[in-house]
Amino acid sequence: MSLKSSTKTDVNTTELVITIDAATFETAVEKEYQRQKKNIQLKGFRKGKVPRKLAERTFGENVFYEGAINSLLGDELSIAVQEQNLNLVDRPNVEVISADKENGVELKAICITKPVIEISDYKGITAPKQVKEITDEDVNEQIEIIRKKNARIVSVEDRPAQLNDEVIIDFEGFFGDEAFEGGKGEDHPLKLGSGQFIPGFEDQIVGHNIGDEFDINVTFPENYQMEDYAGKDATFKTKLKAISFEELPEIDDDLIKDATEFDTVEEYKNDIKTKLEEAAAKQADSAFENAVLEAVIAKVNSPIPNCMYEQRIDSIMNSFEQQLQQNGMSLNLYCQYTGMDVDSIRDTYRERAEGEVKLRLALEKIAELENIEISEDEINENLAPIAEANKTDVETLKRFISMADFTEDLKVQKAVEIVKDTAVVSDAVAENTEESAE
Repeated sequence: MSLKSSTKTDVNTTELVITIDAATFETAVEKEYQRQKKNIQLKGFRKGKVPRKLAERTFGENVFYEGAINSLLGDELSIAVQEQNLNLVDRPNVEVISADKENGVELKAICITKPVIEISDYKGITAPKQVKEITDEDVNEQIEIIRKKNARIVSVEDRPAQLNDEVIIDFEGFFGDEAFEGGKGEDHPLKLGSGQFIPGFEDQIVGHNIGDEFDINVTFPENYQMEDYAGKDATFKTKLKAISFEELPEIDDDLIKDATEFDTVEEYKNDIKTKLEEAAAKQADSAFENAVLEAVIAKVNSPIPNCMYEQRIDSIMNSFEQQLQQNGMSLNLYCQYTGMDVDSIRDTYRERAEGEVKLRLALEKIAELENIEISEDEINENLAPIAEANKTDVETLKRFISMADFTEDLKVQKAVEIVKDTAVVSDAVAENTEESAE
C-alpha cells in the first residue's frame, strides 16, 4: 500500500488517495477466500470445499474484495494518517475508486481533522462579580427549617378546612356520568394550597367539615399530559375524612439545644450567617468563573467540524441515560412521559455541547501558548485519589487509562487557572448571579 496523494480539500478536511498493488491485493483476496470458504456451499460440493474460482464465477469476481480491502486498510490507513501528521476527530470516510486483480486497488479517504484554534487576549478578561449580601431575612428562612422539622401535627375537629391544612380525602372523578381511569383515590393525603391537584380542586375543599360529601367541579388544563383529558370538564365526588395542621414551635434556646449543636438562638444565627456568607462567596466566584469562561468561548471563531459537536452530544446523552437508569427509568420511557423523541432531546443539549467543545479547544490552545508542562509528580499526585477510590495503585491505574488524555486534562486545568487568575472584576454589577452560578 502506498500514499498516492494528500490534498487539503476544505477547512479541517484532507483527502488521501491510497493505492494497493495487485500482488498485495491478490494475497489479501486469497486470505479472505480461505476465511469465508467454510461457509460457502454449492450443489455438487460439500460445504467448505467450493473452489475459489467457482465461487467467484457464481457470486461475482468481487465477492471477496470488500473483506480483503478491509483487512488491508486499517493499519495502512493509520500509517498514512501519521505520515501526514493528521490529527483526526472522526473515522475517515473511505471510498473505493477502483479495484481489480490486474491493477490492484485505489481508495479515497476523507479525513476530518482537528481544527487549528486562534485565540488571544485571554488574560485580563473582565467580568462582573457580585457577592449576595446576607440579610436577617435569609437567616430567618433557615431558622424556619428548624421550626418545620420540629413541628407537631395537630388534628382538627371543631372547624372547617383551611388553606395550608393537611386533609385526608376519598375522591372519584367523572366525565359526565362515566368514571375515568386514574381519577379515584382513597385516604389520600393532600395539603391545601400545595397545587398538587388540578387548579381549583383544593380551593373547593376549603370550608368543608370532616364527614362532608360534596362535588368538586374542575376543568383539566389544555396542556394536560394526558391528551384525552386535556380541556375536559370533570366532577370529583369527594368525601373529607380528616383535617390536621402543622403547629410550629417557638424559636428559643431550648429548641436550639434540642435540635442543633448550639446552646442559644444567637449562636445558631451567627453560625447560619457565617455559612450563608461562605456559600454566597463561593456562588459569586462560580458565577464569575462562568462569565470568564463564556468570554473565552466567545473568542473562538475558527471553523469547527460538526462531528465534534455530535460526539459531545453523544457523551452527554450517554450520561443522561445512565442517570435515568440509576433512577429506574429508561430513555424510551422518559420520551413517553415528556412527549419528546431522542432527536429533540439531543437538540436541547446542542448549545451546551458547542460551548464545551469550543472551550476545550480554546483551553488546549492556551496551554500550548503558555508552554504548560505536567511533571510526573503532578501526574502521580492527581492519580492517587483515583487509584485509592478504585482500590489499586497508581502504576496499575496507568495501564488502564490513556495517559496522554489524562495529561492533556491536567494541562487544560492549568490553563483554566491562568485565565481565572488573570481575570479582572468589572465595575458592572452582575445580573442574575444566582442563575449564572447554577
